[in-house]
Amino acid sequence: MNTSDNHTIKQALNEKEGFQIWWRLLRPHTLTASFVPVFVGSMFAFTEDTNFHLLLFFAMLLASMLIQSATNMFNEYYDFVRGLDTEESVGIGGTIVRDGIQPKTVLTLALTFFGIAILLGVYICIESSWWIALIGLVCMLFGYLYTGGPLPIAYTPFGELFSGFLMGTVIIGISYFIQTNAITAEVIWVSIPVALFIGAIMLSNNIRDLDGDKKNGRKTIAILVGRKNAIKVLAGFFILSFVLTAAYIITGILPLWSLISFLAIMKAFDVINKFQGKTMPIEMMPAMAATGKTNSIYGLLLGISLLLDAVI
Repeated sequence: MNTSDNHTIKQALNEKEGFQIWWRLLRPHTLTASFVPVFVGSMFAFTEDTNFHLLLFFAMLLASMLIQSATNMFNEYYDFVRGLDTEESVGIGGTIVRDGIQPKTVLTLALTFFGIAILLGVYICIESSWWIALIGLVCMLFGYLYTGGPLPIAYTPFGELFSGFLMGTVIIGISYFIQTNAITAEVIWVSIPVALFIGAIMLSNNIRDLDGDKKNGRKTIAILVGRKNAIKVLAGFFILSFVLTAAYIITGILPLWSLISFLAIMKAFDVINKFQGKTMPIEMMPAMAATGKTNSIYGLLLGISLLLDAVI
């Protein structure tokens, strides 16, 4: 592809130069999968009659976002190495194939982010339990194996499961544990809707990339069931999340304040509408962004509802 074509694609994707190059590398629309679980788990802990450690909260928040960012960078690096990303690819940071940043630089930055996350993890372990170190290392390993290793998880039908469980349930559990030194059944139940929303982010990504992924031999859920059915599965994720939330409110696991999280329903409808009838990846970019926003709205409002329950 020549420079003119590359410039046209960058314009179509609204990609800018300077700081924006590095910001895109982080894939900011996915970072909601890292800060929402920490916020929800921490606010659930705040409702308990325990001392809330603000520094632990911020350390956990930053470590989670660094691991998510590093995972995105590994994705960028290994998809380039395997020849999956090209200048025409939509949804990637484009740092290597369109902006000319050296692959080694991206890999080094990812490892640096992991290193900083490990240092934050040491502080968290000192203040809570060293069992957190083992769990954190497992999370980081799966972050690498998502697109690295001999059989990347992203190439299988289990991407949504692993991302939802590790970034949703596990991160919520850790965020709760480091504040309370305990794990309860209630916090695990509350993590399930968040895990579903995070899985939805991955599923929407795979719906958008279905054609390209299929050509490259991937076996994602979207490929196995087809685009139309995958959109139905995505809608099912949203419906189940809100049904579980309602059940938790009725049974007292969540406070009545948590009804405010249902404001995210409109954005969930928007996601499905934006996917309907679309076949080109660039056409589905708004739906992908809206999926991340749905998770953000739901997660932030759920966390705020727990905070309100604790202080009012």
